[in-house]
Amino acid sequence: MDFVEIGAKIGIYFIPFLFALCFHEYAHGWVARRRGDNTAEVMGRLTMNPLAHMDMIGTLILPIVSIVLATPIFFGWAKPVPVNTRNLKNPRVDMFWIALAGPLSNILLAIVGSILIAVVAKYFIALSYAGGLIEILKTFIITNLFLAVFNILPLHPLDGGKVLARFLPAQLNYKLEQNEHITSMILMALVLTGALRVLAVPVIWGYNNLVTLALGGFGI
Repeated sequence: MDFVEIGAKIGIYFIPFLFALCFHEYAHGWVARRRGDNTAEVMGRLTMNPLAHMDMIGTLILPIVSIVLATPIFFGWAKPVPVNTRNLKNPRVDMFWIALAGPLSNILLAIVGSILIAVVAKYFIALSYAGGLIEILKTFIITNLFLAVFNILPLHPLDGGKVLARFLPAQLNYKLEQNEHITSMILMALVLTGALRVLAVPVIWGYNNLVTLALGGFGI
């Protein structure tokens, strides 16, 4: 793989991934502010600047190494946006919406990506770079869907664990939070062993429907 090919792969895979991560974290901070906590804003995290959300290993090193080495596992993360529950009027309900905002933001981006594909297919398909742009947008869609589905898994420290907390007894959820380091290790093991390939089922289903809808009637 030469430098041109590496640069192209980073542009196709890493840039959409980075944008999706930043938007995901921004969504958490934005909803937290709407619910009464401005901690993210005060700490400079209510921004789309990737430097504010970047984890050196999870956001930069691991994803780029995966791209360069063409590993079968593409995985990464950003620094979680801080939330001070003491500033929330109803922490149990508010944290539900703050947590849910992340996965929902990625679903929103996937839908926006499909709309952009439809626009390119209808108005700009004759341009030489239209096909390449559509492929990048397809990658953008599937990246966001994977982030949404993975993060909604009902385990701490993922968003899904905080969403589930809304419906669990407080004492049980406290124990789960106290042991999230264990579930973190379990999640990492599932990722590295490929056991989470099952997540591809809803992701591919959503991807196929969005892309088919976007390209419907254009014969692409």
